[in-house]
Amino acid sequence: MNFFRLFPVYISLILLSAHFLYHTGQRSIAVIPLIFLIPLLFRNGWVPRLIQLVLLLGTVEWLRTLFVEVQHRSANGESWVRYAIILGTVALFTALSSLVFRSKGLKNRYSAVETPGQE
Repeated sequence: MNFFRLFPVYISLILLSAHFLYHTGQRSIAVIPLIFLIPLLFRNGWVPRLIQLVLLLGTVEWLRTLFVEVQHRSANGESWVRYAIILGTVALFTALSSLVFRSKGLKNRYSAVETPGQE
């Protein structure tokens, strides 16, 4: 059941990886978002915060790309509205994906093992 709760996170990280592969062409950079799928297998309390941070940074990257591409397309006289809608939607989806950790099932999963310093 947690697999389906985490599905938006999987999709967000895979899209981010594809984005880096497309824009940089380097597999070494594109694999970085995929590495963050691994901590999801562990039941540690720090996992949600780590993944939420990565998703926040991913959202910032999508918004940065949106800004740069809209400027580039506008300067070249190209249509940019559809592109902006797509990238804005992906940025919003990535940001909202971090909220899956607020579900009761995932709270239970990741609070099963307390991290040091928690009481």
